[in-house]
Amino acid sequence: MPELLYTPKPEPTAEELVASIFSYIGLIANEHRLDQMLVILADMGRDLVVADRCTVWLIDRRWDILWTKVAHGVDRISIPLGSGIAGKAAENDEEIIINDAYSDPRFDKTVDMQTGYHTRNMIAIPYHDPDGNVIGVFQAINKMTEEGNFTEEDVRRLMLAATYTGKELSTVLMQQEIERTQKEIIFTMAEAGEMRSKETGFHVKRVAEYSYLLAIGCGMSEKEAELLKMASPMHDIGKVAIPDSILLKPGKLTDEEWEVMRSHAVMGYNILRHSERKILKAAATVALTHHEKWNGKGYPNRLAGEDIHIFGRITAIADVFDALGSDRVYKKAWELEKILNLLKEESGQHFDPSLVKVFFDNLDKFIAVRDTYKDMPGEGH
Repeated sequence: MPELLYTPKPEPTAEELVASIFSYIGLIANEHRLDQMLVILADMGRDLVVADRCTVWLIDRRWDILWTKVAHGVDRISIPLGSGIAGKAAENDEEIIINDAYSDPRFDKTVDMQTGYHTRNMIAIPYHDPDGNVIGVFQAINKMTEEGNFTEEDVRRLMLAATYTGKELSTVLMQQEIERTQKEIIFTMAEAGEMRSKETGFHVKRVAEYSYLLAIGCGMSEKEAELLKMASPMHDIGKVAIPDSILLKPGKLTDEEWEVMRSHAVMGYNILRHSERKILKAAATVALTHHEKWNGKGYPNRLAGEDIHIFGRITAIADVFDALGSDRVYKKAWELEKILNLLKEESGQHFDPSLVKVFFDNLDKFIAVRDTYKDMPGEGH
């Protein structure tokens, strides 16, 4: 036997295999982020067959490629569907085992050339969605036992991992598609509402980004901050029910008109409140509470302090900061210094003082968002 260029590892016992599988199943069951799930699945495949590296490939049918964000030792890579061993396994829906990669004409040396890695042998197993369609490939590289070759037992083990992978990834990918659709619908609805009041789509984009910055700055989890970022653009959706004669009036509103205008908070809440989707439930909360004031003098329910939902308190600052800095039918945009002075004056009155502090501690980030998503000349009138 030639001298080994790696430190060999023992094959796991049956008990160790069972323990490892159940450990990974527990991790996968609690993970809903695609990137992190790919990491866990790659680790599971590597451990099951005692490989040096494992890659979990996904098929993108739009471009006929296999891609992965997770491959042990390399960054995101993509290859043409049908290219290399993984590509052939996906294209032909077949399990492939090769113990001398460089002598096999199907092996594509491109990735090795790019990374400086040397592939001795590999195994590639397609995995499927619940309808039986190939959606990706499990690929393990370089067997690390003393024998150093992949076997039919490794095929069986990786097929077990591939079967579980197809089921779990199908669920995650479907959920991502649902969330993308929800985001598109929310921004489309929010932009439609803003356009009706002669404001721009960039207003809702800026409010979303400002809300995210405040949420992260006050210690909110990434998951909750992202939820608010998706929900906050719907803060004024209730304005779709406000008559044009009031919504687009260039001058000061009468007391009666102002009462109608204020009703948009409750109207927005009523539009959204019946949904069971987390994003829309959050948007309902934002719509109802973003005009409440820290001192209890806001509307519609005159809530005060922490009785106002944190989503509403955050969106209030994001909305006012952007609205004052934008041209509207009833006013010209304020200068930045004047806006900042107002935020300081209204800390503890209109706005949650702890959030005002977060705002000023991160002022450079807010200015960067404002400058990135500028309105075009003539918009906002």
